[in-house]
This record gives sequence, structure tokens and C-alpha cells, in this order.
Amino acid sequence: MREKRIAVIGGGAAGMMAACAAAGAGAQVVLLEKNEKLGKKLYITGKGRCNLTNDCVSEAFFENVVRNSRFLYSAYSGFDNRAAMDFFEGAGCRLKTERGGRVFPVSDHASDVTAALERRMRALGVQIRLRTGAARILTDRLGRAAGVLLENGGRVEADAVILATGGLSYPSTGSTGDGYGMAEALGHTVVPCAPALVPLEVREPWCAQLQGLSLKNVSVSLVCGKRECYRGFGEMLFTHFGVSGPLILSASSYYGGAGSQDGAGGRKPRRDAGEPEARREGAKPQEYTLCIDLKPALTEEQLDRRLLREFEAGQNRQFRNALDGLFPARLIPVMVSLCGIDPARPVHAVTRQERKRFAELIRCLPLTVTGTRGFAEAVITRGGVRTGEVNPSTMGSKRTPGLYFAGEVLDLDALTGGFNLQIAWSTGYLAGRSAAGSAKGKEEERI
Repeated sequence: MREKRIAVIGGGAAGMMAACAAAGAGAQVVLLEKNEKLGKKLYITGKGRCNLTNDCVSEAFFENVVRNSRFLYSAYSGFDNRAAMDFFEGAGCRLKTERGGRVFPVSDHASDVTAALERRMRALGVQIRLRTGAARILTDRLGRAAGVLLENGGRVEADAVILATGGLSYPSTGSTGDGYGMAEALGHTVVPCAPALVPLEVREPWCAQLQGLSLKNVSVSLVCGKRECYRGFGEMLFTHFGVSGPLILSASSYYGGAGSQDGAGGRKPRRDAGEPEARREGAKPQEYTLCIDLKPALTEEQLDRRLLREFEAGQNRQFRNALDGLFPARLIPVMVSLCGIDPARPVHAVTRQERKRFAELIRCLPLTVTGTRGFAEAVITRGGVRTGEVNPSTMGSKRTPGLYFAGEVLDLDALTGGFNLQIAWSTGYLAGRSAAGSAKGKEEERI
């Protein structure tokens, strides 16, 4: 019996893992990559260090998946974070775990992750074809995926095709949404895409005055009307256009009505619809406010006592000169301007009511979100091939037999911390095994 022939479109994280899994299950695999090298986007993830997964319990993984987490149950149970770590260690990429369970190569070089995948593919006999773009997926007379038509007019015959072309984020790496058109041509629905894990633009002009200022150990909440969409704790950064940093990138995944469509995953329940509220036909645009809590570790009473101590220590000083112990120097003029207290007033003359309003500002320094930066600055893509049209137990298409999906091309996204790459490994592994006809596993596992 001849080996099953598998064509994988896309040489990113999900595509390479799918190729390894399919070849490890005994299939003859050809991987098609339009770039001049594999894993081009992997080289820039984690600031070049590649946070390749998160060493957390399974419940925490699903809590950090923003959309369609239930769809991932089978994929993750078949190839979880521990399996991914064992895979890379076994492929010669030593790992280390840092704060928040983030897993990196010991070398701090993202290139080692790609190199490990490439070594394993070559050891398994995967045929790697670089600078080979795919134009569309071919089907036979029964409507089954039967190969790939290349951009150069060539053809690759296959018994099954795995589509792992990524999304739209960082288009300079080749993520230009090619796979969406291929999927639509075969009857699939593509949920409208938007940048995710991306900096936010804000309306307030004072924000630009703080460009380059980083705040640590703060809490932010993203609010739409009276509904809190997200709350998190960590680090953020002011920029010339608004705000960025790990905390803001996570918050951005909930901007515009994003949330878990299947009712699981994400830190708080959100709307079930897939499109931002402002984009719905006839919908009134909703305003989003970002509230920064500068002293999240303090209760209201503790914060008031802290203010009293600071004011008593400098009771004869002007208000604007008595805040050194509370905020970074560059933030003080902004806080003074926004609180409404006369900057020249002696702090001993600040009333209890004024002190209360000042404490409220400290607890919620407000910013009006006007939008996100574009795909060029987004870590991942929100939206993609609708998961309801894909079998979660196999990653196989419900529209076209023999077609499988893996990675960011699907309508799946998660928060920062290695969770998105884990989605790539899990879905890639399952797609590869399923395409090779061994979703339930074999006695021998070679990857």
C-alpha cells in the first residue's frame, strides 16, 4: 500500500508542525512555502526570542483563548503544552520557563525553534519547497481536495491538503491572507478579520506627552458603556499615538466586541457575535474607555492614607510639588492637570473632597480608545475561517473532504504568553495526523 500524499500550504509554525505530524504518521509530505525561508514570522515573535508555549495547567490555557476555545478541546488534549515542550527538547531545542509560565529557547534565539522543526521535517523525509506560492486548492470530480495549483502554473498532486497560511498580521513576513481566498473558493466562510494583540490609539492629546513612559504593576480595564470587557494587571507603555505594552495588547483582543463565540474562554463573558458592534449594519458605534489604575494594590482606605502621608510630609509645599512619591516625574504634570486642583495650592489646603476626587483619578486614569493600529503592528489576526465549518476532532473541512486547517488561518486567537503558538502546535499536529489517516494515533510515533 503506497504512502498517503499530503500537501501542506504554509511553512510557518502550524504548517511545519503539521508536516512533522503527517510524516511521522507515515505519509509522504510536501511543504509549500512562498518565502525564501521557513518560519519567517517565528523569527520576530517574543522580540526575537520566541515564546513558544506556556507551562500552565489546561484550565489556564483555555482561559487565555479569547475566541472559540471549545473548538480546541480535542486538538489540545492530543498535543498540549507538555507535548510541545517534549517535541522541541527532543528536536534539540533546549527550553526554559520564565515569569508567567512563558517558555523560551535557552539560547533566547527564535531561530532555534525553526531550526528544530526543520531538522525534524528533514529527518522524516518531508520535501520542503521554498519560493513556491500556492494559487488555489484543486479538487477531483467528487469535490475532494486533490492537490495544489501553484502560482507558477505547476501542480502538486495530493490525497489531502493542509491549509496553514496564517493570517494578516505582520504582512512583511508573508502573512497576506492568501488562505482565506482559497478557503472561500471551496465554500468556507471567513469571519471578518481585524488586528489583535495590537497597540491602541486614543483621543487624549496628553498621552503623547508621555511617549516612552513605561508603567509597571498597574491594572487596566477596558469598558464599553457600562460593560467591562477586560481587566488585567501588568506593564504598559505610552506612545505618540496612544498606548502599548503587554497589558494593552491583551486588552486590544477585546476591543470592538471581540470575545469567545462559544461561551468558553476569555476572562469574562462577552457578546456572542463575531463582528465588532460598531461594524454591524445599523448599529450605533460604541465608545470604549481604558481605565488605568495606578495603585491597584491599595484599597480605597489605604490609598487615602497614602495620600495623607504624602501631603503631611510636604504640607507647606505646593500641590504640584508634593507628588514625587506617588508617580513617575513625567506623569505628575498630567495628573495635576486632570485632577482640577490648583497646582499652586499648598497641600495642607487640599480639601477632603478634592483628595477623594484625586484618588478616583488615580484609580481610573481614563483614555478614550479611538481604534487599533494596523495589521503591520498586530501580533495576530482576529477572525478567519469559521470554526463551525471545521471538524474539531480532525481539523478537517466539513465542506471539502481531504482539506484540513491549522493555525492562524482559523478564527482562533488568544492572549499573550505563548498561547497563540500553542494553538498552532496543537491544531497543526491534529491536522497532520488526521490528513495522514491516523487521527487516533498509531502504535509507533516518529515525530
